[in-house]
Amino acid sequence: MTMHAKKSNGLFTGLLLGGLLVAAYAGYRSYAIQDINQAIRKGQQIRDSRFPTIKKFMAAYDQGNKNDYKHAVQTYGQLLEMSPSESEQARIHFNIGNNLFIFGLIRKVNEDGSFQDEARYAFTQAKIAYEQSLRLDPHDQAAKFNLSLLHSVMARGMQAAAKEHSTMELSNLPIGLP
Repeated sequence: MTMHAKKSNGLFTGLLLGGLLVAAYAGYRSYAIQDINQAIRKGQQIRDSRFPTIKKFMAAYDQGNKNDYKHAVQTYGQLLEMSPSESEQARIHFNIGNNLFIFGLIRKVNEDGSFQDEARYAFTQAKIAYEQSLRLDPHDQAAKFNLSLLHSVMARGMQAAAKEHSTMELSNLPIGLP
């Protein structure tokens, strides 16, 4: 009986120590996350290497806020390579689409009202990013709204620039040997 009680006490002591270790680790993680959240609220760069995806995400977000859209898209692309979960990938694609959409909107338009080639390319890439975001998270209302907004902008200014017509006319005669 006493042997059984000693084994039980040893088992419960081990479980208690294991639980204390897990609780200490959870407290440490909570403290670290609290520091990260405070830095995010203050708009500061995250320098903590314990959370590399959050650090990269904040760097990309900061670049977008500073109107450095090309680098923001590049940093978001690097973040995608870190293989986050599907929901995180959906948010990253959404942010890529937002940066490309804004980048296309700040481009100047041609004299005929059509977008410059750079803007047209940015809009096309933004559309792809929004669609990818919706493939990963079909219920994302913000991505649906931005995609429909992008479609309305693209419909108005995406006509191709007028091409010069050649003065040479082609006949309807077949080319080649009879």
